[in-house]
Amino acid sequence: MEKNFKFSFLSANIIKILGAIFMVIDHIGVILFPNVIFLRILGRLSMPLFAYMIAEGAHYTKNKLKYFLLIFGLGVIFQVVFYAIEQSLYMGILITFSTSILIIYALQLFKAKIFNKTIVLTILSFLLFATSIVITFFLNKYLQIDYGFWGCLLPVFASVFRLKIDNSKSVKTFDNVPLNVLTFSVALIFIRTPLGTIQNYALLTLPILLLYSGKRGKINLKFFFYIFYPLHLVIIYAISYFIN
Repeated sequence: MEKNFKFSFLSANIIKILGAIFMVIDHIGVILFPNVIFLRILGRLSMPLFAYMIAEGAHYTKNKLKYFLLIFGLGVIFQVVFYAIEQSLYMGILITFSTSILIIYALQLFKAKIFNKTIVLTILSFLLFATSIVITFFLNKYLQIDYGFWGCLLPVFASVFRLKIDNSKSVKTFDNVPLNVLTFSVALIFIRTPLGTIQNYALLTLPILLLYSGKRGKINLKFFFYIFYPLHLVIIYAISYFIN
């Protein structure tokens, strides 16, 4: 568990629920009321909240491959549906987060090898991590990926000081919510979307994340959020179809 402020009380479930609420507001703005800019402003708070939770998921998961395949598989399914509706090859947020997860895994391997005292393995793991970033950069050059290169790196920045090293207390002292949110904010500042400066409102998520307790919550809502993402879009598109 991350070290955090004594008054931190928001569980991962609460943060995800907030992210889901802001997501619905954002997509209502995109699909139903494109001229109501206030809805898009509130919507800017959704992606960073989920991005931070993606980093948490990559840290705590016991089955790395399963976690990646679940996010990526849902992303592929959504892309097929999205293409059928919009005839667009724009890559959605689940593809963005799938890329983030792979980079985080490479980063985790590198951090583990640093304390392995094997120079060759440390160098090789660093090259793997660096290569994953370079590949992500060029993927964003040739593909339209939601939130772009910095969007892919956003969860990675939240993972810089996340460690699973039991015998290094001096290093693990850096693993705390305020520092992780600080590094997270660096990437958040550089994210730009077609909405331009409106994306700056995403920084309002930082006070929310500082209240993160490091706990999941009493109920496991993981599959609810996986189902919620495509389901709420189907409902909003259906409403749009009948209105028009």
